[in-house]
Amino acid sequence: MDKVLEETGQLSWQSRLHNWRIEHVSDKMFLLILAFVVGLLSAVAAFTLHSIINLIVALLTSQFSKSSANWLYLVYPVIGIYLTSLFVRYIVRDEISHGITRILYAISSNRSRLKSHNCWSSVIASAITIGFGGSVGAEAPIVLTGSAIGSNLGKLFHMDRKTLMTLVGCGAAGAIAGIFKAPIAGLVFTLEVLLIDMTMSSLLPILVSCVTATCFTYIFSGDAALFTFHLDNLWTVERIPACLLLGISCGLVSLYFIRTMGFAEGIFARYKDRPYVRLAIGGTMLSLLIFLLPPLFGEGYSSINLLLNGRTEADWNHILDNSLFAGQTAMLIPYIALVLLLKVFATSATNGGGGCGGTFAPSLFIGCFNGFLFSRLWNMEQVGVYLPEKNFALMGMAGVMSGVMHAPLTGIFLIAELTGGYSLLLPLMIVSVSSYLTIIIFEPHSIYGARLAKEGRLLTHHTDHAALTLMNLDSVIERDFMAVSPDMELGQIVNKVSRSRSRVLPVTDGAGTLLGEVDIVHIRKVMFRIELYHHFTATQLMEAPVATLLDSAPMTSVMKTFDRTGAEWLPVVDTDNHLKGYISRQRLYTLYRKMVHDMSED
Repeated sequence: MDKVLEETGQLSWQSRLHNWRIEHVSDKMFLLILAFVVGLLSAVAAFTLHSIINLIVALLTSQFSKSSANWLYLVYPVIGIYLTSLFVRYIVRDEISHGITRILYAISSNRSRLKSHNCWSSVIASAITIGFGGSVGAEAPIVLTGSAIGSNLGKLFHMDRKTLMTLVGCGAAGAIAGIFKAPIAGLVFTLEVLLIDMTMSSLLPILVSCVTATCFTYIFSGDAALFTFHLDNLWTVERIPACLLLGISCGLVSLYFIRTMGFAEGIFARYKDRPYVRLAIGGTMLSLLIFLLPPLFGEGYSSINLLLNGRTEADWNHILDNSLFAGQTAMLIPYIALVLLLKVFATSATNGGGGCGGTFAPSLFIGCFNGFLFSRLWNMEQVGVYLPEKNFALMGMAGVMSGVMHAPLTGIFLIAELTGGYSLLLPLMIVSVSSYLTIIIFEPHSIYGARLAKEGRLLTHHTDHAALTLMNLDSVIERDFMAVSPDMELGQIVNKVSRSRSRVLPVTDGAGTLLGEVDIVHIRKVMFRIELYHHFTATQLMEAPVATLLDSAPMTSVMKTFDRTGAEWLPVVDTDNHLKGYISRQRLYTLYRKMVHDMSED
C-alpha cells in the first residue's frame, strides 16, 4: 500500500523517510544515529538555557552594590515568576513543572511519550524564572527537554516502546552530561534516577549520547568547569569518622529537604485554581528571603564556587556581600546556617508561586553549605583532626544529592567529574553511601519518585513490578459486557447469558451504577426451568461482587486483588460506582507474562 501511495505521490515525507530508513539502515545503527542527534540537541539546549540565564542575570545585577543591601531583590523574583506563569498559562497551556517526575510518569504510564512542546517550553520558562532570581535549578528543565527531544524523535520514526524508553534515557543522560561536562554522571543518573535497565541494547546509545553532549558542550563553552576546585589538603584515614558523620548529617538534611518540599507543595496545591494568590504568597516569600539572604538568588552557583575556592576567612566572608550583613564577619556561621535552612523554602516558593525549575541545583547548594558548616563547627570545637572546609563542602554536595535523589553513584561521579576531585573519590563514596543509608530509613523513594510511588506508577528495576507498572489498566478492561436491569426477569436473563462471554452479568440502574452481579454458576438450578422464568428478577438473583476495582487503581493493586479473591472476572468502576467494564483474570495474566517476556529480552 505504501509503495502505491509513494508512486502516486500521496505518501507524506515522514512516511517516505521512514520507509527509506527501514530499507537502508539497520535498527541498531539507526538508534545510534538518533542517540548522537539527541546528545547534540541536548547540549545545544543546555548551552542556550545557561547563556540566557547568564545574560539576564548580568543585565539585572551588574550595578548592584556589594557592600549594602539591594532593594531590587524585592522586585525581580516576583516579575520573573509572574512572566513565567503568563508564558505557561497563555502560550504553553500545559503543566511543565516537576520535570524529572514528568519523565518518570511518561516512562511508567505513557509509553515514554512526551509532548512536543516539552522540547522548548521548559527552556524558556526556566530561563525567565532563574534569570530573575528564582531559587531553583536549570537541570530538571534541561533533562525534560533532552528526554522530550528523544521521545519525539522516536515517535517521528515510529519506534517501539522499548526504543522510545532508550531514547528518553539518551536525552536525560545527554542533558546531565552536557550541563556538567560529566559523561559518566549522565550515564549513572539514567540508571539510578530514571531506573532504565542498562542492557547491552540500551547502554551503547546512552553512552553515545553522553559523549556527544559532553564534546559539543566543550566546543560551545570551552574547558572551564561549572565548579572550580583545587585540592590543597590530601585526604587521610583519620578523617573517616568525620566523613561518616557528615554523611549522616547529609542524610538528615536530605530528609528535611524532601519533607519540607512536600509540605510546601501541599500548601500551594490548595490554591491551584487561584494563580494570583499563589503568586502573592510565593513571590512575597521569595523576594523577602532573597533580600535578606542574596545567595538564594538564582541557582546559587557563584556561592558554591566561593565556598569551594576560599582559603581564608576573608575569602569566605564574601558570602555576606550584597546583604544587610555585609562586612559583619561574626555573622558568617549564623548566616550560612540560615541560608542552608531557608533554601528549601525559597525553592518551594519559586515553583509554588508559578515559576519553573528543578531541585537538582538546590540539592547541590544545600549540600555545599552543609558540608562547609559541618567542617567549620568541627574545627571551631577542635574535635580531633582538622577538616579542610572546602573539601567537606565538596563532599557535602555529593552527600545531599545522594540523599535527595536516592542516587549515591550519581552523587559520587558527578562531583568527582565536576571538580576533577578524583583524589577525594573514597571520602565521596563514604559520605554518599552513609547519606543514602540514612535517608532510606525514613524515605523509601527519592524526591522525584515519591509522587508516583503514592499512585503505584513508579517504575523499578524489579522486572515483575516494572511489568505491572508499564501495563495500562484501560488496555485490559473489556467494555463489551451484557448488563441487566434490576427488574429483568429470569427468562430475559437466560437470553443474555446465551450471548455473554463471561460467567457474570452486571446488574445496573439507568445511570450505569453497579448494583450487583448475577453469577451463571449460582443460578444454574433455576435457569433451565422454564416455568420459573417469570418468577424471578435480577434483584432476587444478584449478589454483591467479591471485589470491585477503581478505574484509577494501579496494576499492582489489581493483581493483588485477583490473587486475594481468586476471582475470574472483576468489575471496574469509577469513584461514583458507575460500571466501566470487566477485567478477565486470564487476559490479565496473559498480558503480564508477555510484558515480562518482552522486558527480559536483551
